[in-house]
Amino acid sequence: MSIRNSLLAILSEEPTHGYGLKNRFENSTAGTWPLNVGQVYSTLQRLERDGLVEPLSPGRGSEDKDRQSWRLTDPGRGALARWFAEPILDDPPQRDELTLKVLLAVAAEHVDVLDILQAQRATTMERLQQYTQRKRIADPDDELSWVLLLDAFILRAKAEIQWLDLCEERLRHHNTRPS
Repeated sequence: MSIRNSLLAILSEEPTHGYGLKNRFENSTAGTWPLNVGQVYSTLQRLERDGLVEPLSPGRGSEDKDRQSWRLTDPGRGALARWFAEPILDDPPQRDELTLKVLLAVAAEHVDVLDILQAQRATTMERLQQYTQRKRIADPDDELSWVLLLDAFILRAKAEIQWLDLCEERLRHHNTRPS
């Protein structure tokens, strides 16, 4: 997740201070990804070093007059525009712990991979039900970010279940082939 670009996006709306950035990030992501305020400030330092943000004079541009506020620079607006315009490429794909676990279990002779798949499927089904229940009570007019996030979680959980089913099918076929 790009904290750098997230902070640029928030600052494109209006200048604010570090805690304001933290709170707006968490509100924008429906509280799903808590952000450490130390990470906000270290990212702001790098953004300033790169000329993408600049500090405002104390008391300017912020609801809190005692905190240092930041604003986006023209190069920062350009960097943000490029980020929004470029598709996200997952190349190479991020390491996925479940995939690693299954692949390593397949390679190990003493591990029952089917047990792993079944346990994961049960857990993922439970998560899918929780997401679906949360989405059912969410108001898309008042909680659009939350609903979009739940949509992503639901689709990822469904994809995971499909992959687990495919793994099980391939393992069963592999194990029934003559050696």
